[in-house]
Amino acid sequence: MFKTFYPDQYLASTYVIDFEKLYEKGFRGLIFDIDNTLVPHNAPADDRAVALFERLKRIGYRCCLISNNQEPRVKMFNEKIQVDYVYNAHKPSTKNYIRAMEIMGTDRSNTLFIGDQLFTDVWGAKRAGIPNILVKPLHPKEEIQIVLKRYLEKIVLFFYRRETRKRKNG
Repeated sequence: MFKTFYPDQYLASTYVIDFEKLYEKGFRGLIFDIDNTLVPHNAPADDRAVALFERLKRIGYRCCLISNNQEPRVKMFNEKIQVDYVYNAHKPSTKNYIRAMEIMGTDRSNTLFIGDQLFTDVWGAKRAGIPNILVKPLHPKEEIQIVLKRYLEKIVLFFYRRETRKRKNG
């Protein structure tokens, strides 16, 4: 029942992902959520985010931000990192995941999505057929509608972790 929402991978942070290894495996496009994936909610791009995108560009990735926020928020975050973006994305609708791949010139076989929410980010990526990584939120301060979803996410992640442990031990 919950498997529909299981991420392909679940990691502590965007900043621990081995992007070099993923590039070696053939990934060329990266789609990122912004808030609580790259920076705390509503924060501008910090030094760590700027350094990450400089590194990703050096590796050879095309990157695209995809956010349910309006353009002023996304544009403000993007000022220092300068990648493509899609705002007001209506995640988990698949339309703008597909649009992001079109913008980057990538497809489902060589694109990866990274986000912090199961029911918007990961579910949308899964529905679009894109491999995905769920990361733990960077900061506990969130909008009320997200706080409510986090309670449901805890239930799904409980079963995800249990199944993952069974596979490792079995």
